[in-house]
Amino acid sequence: MANAKSLHDTMDEISDTVGEQAFRKIRGDIVSGDLKPGQKLKLEQLKSKYGVSVSTLREILNRLTTEDLVVAEGQRGFEVSPASVDNLREVGDLRLVLENHALALSFAAGDLDWEADVVSAHHKLSSIEKALLGGDANRTFEWIKYDFAFHHALISACGSKSLLAIHQSIFDRFMRYHLLAASFRGDGVSEDHKELFRLALERDVAGAQAKLAQHIHSGIDHILSTGRL
Repeated sequence: MANAKSLHDTMDEISDTVGEQAFRKIRGDIVSGDLKPGQKLKLEQLKSKYGVSVSTLREILNRLTTEDLVVAEGQRGFEVSPASVDNLREVGDLRLVLENHALALSFAAGDLDWEADVVSAHHKLSSIEKALLGGDANRTFEWIKYDFAFHHALISACGSKSLLAIHQSIFDRFMRYHLLAASFRGDGVSEDHKELFRLALERDVAGAQAKLAQHIHSGIDHILSTGRL
């Protein structure tokens, strides 16, 4: 019986791992725009594409409805959440509220290791931004990764795992719009990050919060200027 239980537990762990991998892949495909806003999510097609059962897919899609990345249509199934100007502005406002609060907590509690993480994250982001500014447009998706890493580093000392998790969800929803716009903002965003970096090391909460507000609103304006929504 002990061996049977051990095998059962092992199979559960494998199943959970496969389900989590599929969840991350589907979520990533929505954020990246590979699964497009408003697209019907047909379970049989997804089963083939992601290699998981229909029941697992239902669990994943229901989970993604809690992040507003998927819409459940009752008996008609699921679809990717639509993109709209109003939703972009709402997500931007939510990000600003969460990130401003986390900045204040993080700047107050951050130690030398936190500073080192911020320095490292900004160095990596700055390197990618230099490449983009030099004309290497293929680095846009990579920039999204390092952009999040930098903003996460800034707030990582806030002391709340729940706040960090909610912030990541909102950040990804905001970045989905950047990827739908398929356009890097240029010098402005790079200068914003340099200023946020400086203000973080100086522990200037008010200055960083003001810069963050400008940063997010400029991002929204840039996305809308592309005309791709």
